[in-house]
Amino acid sequence: MILIGQYDSPFVRRVAIALKLYGLPFEHRPWSVFGDADKIRTYNPLTRVPTLVLDDGEVLVDSPSAIDFLDSLVPAERALFPRQEPARHRAVRVAALAMGLADKAVSLFYELRLHREISDLWADRCRVQILGVLGALEADRAGRPSDSWFGGGIGHADIAVAVALRFLGEAHPGLVSWAEYPALAAHAARHEALPLFQEISQPFIPPS
Repeated sequence: MILIGQYDSPFVRRVAIALKLYGLPFEHRPWSVFGDADKIRTYNPLTRVPTLVLDDGEVLVDSPSAIDFLDSLVPAERALFPRQEPARHRAVRVAALAMGLADKAVSLFYELRLHREISDLWADRCRVQILGVLGALEADRAGRPSDSWFGGGIGHADIAVAVALRFLGEAHPGLVSWAEYPALAAHAARHEALPLFQEISQPFIPPS
């Protein structure tokens, strides 16, 4: 498989971490949606990352579809999302909130840095959404004492939250007082200290 996209993207990073945890070999092409748009477009008409090219040449064009496919390649006991309900939808909810937060962080960055005229209304809406998600995730995580969100080994929810928080902190320094979210801050720090997270890592590179 070929994973296209840079590791400063939380969406690319979560897929790469899953590939590594599953022991699935892949080639990484660290292409940027700005500097390498023409290259990416030949695989993905949306010109976005992650783009995952499968062994048979089929292309998956976003992180949820990539994660779903990767999960299908492993036995249920190794899957990073539970296969059974209600555990599955609870884990999916946490991951979806984290990726939604990351998406709003991207939108806010584009609004503040790439638009000549900034919409204060849109920027404030993004901030409210980000802080709302942080509050919901903090309340959930604070009631769970284990190292991973749902106990047991690391799962997609753990990965999604960690990579989203890393991106938020780097793309918007000063936006969040992490002292107000101690459970999330501890979760992110614990996972970012793992060798795999350090390997699949890249400082945020603002588009120019």
